[in-house]
Amino acid sequence: MVGLATAWHLQEHGVEVTVLDRSGVAAGSSWGNAGWISPGLCVPLSDPSVLNYGLKSLLDPDSPLYVPFKPDPSLARFLLGFARRCTPGQWKRTMATFVPLNQRAIGAYDTLERGGVQATSHEAPIVAAFKNPDDAAGLEHEFDMIRGAGLDLETEETSPDVLRRTVPIISEHVQRAVSIRGQRFINPGEYAQAVADAVTARGGRVITGANVRAFQHVREGVRVDLTAGEPFTADVVVVATGAWLPELTAGFGVKVPVRAGRGYSFKLPITDPAARPVAHPIYFPYERIACTPIDDGLRVGGTMEFCDTDDPLHVGRADAIARSGRDLLTGVDWEARDDLWCGNRPVPLDGLPLVGATRVPGVYVNGGHGMWGITLGPLSGELLAEQIVTGRVADELRPLDPLR
Repeated sequence: MVGLATAWHLQEHGVEVTVLDRSGVAAGSSWGNAGWISPGLCVPLSDPSVLNYGLKSLLDPDSPLYVPFKPDPSLARFLLGFARRCTPGQWKRTMATFVPLNQRAIGAYDTLERGGVQATSHEAPIVAAFKNPDDAAGLEHEFDMIRGAGLDLETEETSPDVLRRTVPIISEHVQRAVSIRGQRFINPGEYAQAVADAVTARGGRVITGANVRAFQHVREGVRVDLTAGEPFTADVVVVATGAWLPELTAGFGVKVPVRAGRGYSFKLPITDPAARPVAHPIYFPYERIACTPIDDGLRVGGTMEFCDTDDPLHVGRADAIARSGRDLLTGVDWEARDDLWCGNRPVPLDGLPLVGATRVPGVYVNGGHGMWGITLGPLSGELLAEQIVTGRVADELRPLDPLR
């Protein structure tokens, strides 16, 4: 989503673009994620409560947070550095950067759709649901902090009876729910494909199977070397490779560590007609489970797994999501889940995306959005395209400088 949105907005400025993708459109994190455009929930991961939660989760095999027990000094340094940032002051400073981005996130989707991208973002609340009413206290506290940071956030309490009438897939075990208004959702794979189609329809090229190995500044511009095939030469290169950013940008002055925080999802068939339709996303904050209507079923996802980018998929993480979610939904067949997916979220150490110029002329970065690549990707693409073409750095981008 991030790279394609950047390409689309560069075309808006009359730039000729070629997108090099190592596997396929939306084959990575832009496919199996929850598809939420949720500026109301786009907040720093470095919440002080994460420390206690993280320590407890290490002893729970079904925890949404998973850190493998194996020697990895780099990961240990990353997690310790992240832990040091889990303070109220750091959260407020980081949130101050997110607020102006969040305020423009949905408008960036309107720009794509008005501009000819043949896809739709669906306006709908995100309903946060709890088995134990007291478990909502943490989310309510977060709402207060978000509003205190200056983001307008509209929420509404929904009684369990009303909830089950309007969202019959919610089980009777759920005793409290809060609706977060003003959000949207998409089918992320289809939407990313629609952006790619729009790029090619306007004369751009999207080349799949092009695995970028390195960049080199040459007299003609920037040479892009591939692991196979002839190199490309361009005036400007934008690196939008998600969790693989460090592999290609380490020599360009980009020093903020980025690790893969892997998420898992699967498709869950709705077997009881009375449980349909599911009109909007459902969030179970205590279990850290996200549910999104996709086609005729439900995409169920979660987990933050810190592993290497190319580690194999661990089926046990999806099983843990299923065990945690069985009491939350009704009218679904947990044994028939399919489309199992794992994607690498690019998690930067300081919690902020990396968007802007590197120290090498003509090489830019757009990545490190963590869990918010769908929410903020189109906007960061719009702002970076403007910077590349005009040289003007928007105020929203200054804290995201990749050389910070």
